[in-house]
Amino acid sequence: MARGDLTVFEEYPLELGKGTFDLSSDTLKLGLIDNTTPPTAADASPVWASYSGNEVSGSGYTAGGAALTGVTFTEASGVATLDDTANVTWTQNASGPTDVYWGILYDDTAASKNAICFIDFGGPVSLVDGNIAVTWNVSGIVTVSA
Repeated sequence: MARGDLTVFEEYPLELGKGTFDLSSDTLKLGLIDNTTPPTAADASPVWASYSGNEVSGSGYTAGGAALTGVTFTEASGVATLDDTANVTWTQNASGPTDVYWGILYDDTAASKNAICFIDFGGPVSLVDGNIAVTWNVSGIVTVSA
């Protein structure tokens, strides 16, 4: 996959239907991990605990990742769209992590901290070399059609 490809976990629609997520009010976070255990769309139970053991560390990055600050969940013409009107950026830091391969978007409010999707950074990406910025697609992060 190319840098920045986003893949939705196959379990996401099931968990959405079960009411695991309240995307209108839950806190969503984007955590960064190394390549020790790469995520796949078919991961059986994608929750933050499945990936947090591989979380990167270093100055400029807070454990658990960054909270999304402009989350919206809307519906139009039978298409529900999860979006974030703000981008996520970690600022360059000489002591920052140097081994970022994946970003895991998860629901920090859900009891199991269920994951929604992941981003392939095409790593390793280094905070030492510059900012790490995630700019969400103008069409939204994830859509679900009726």
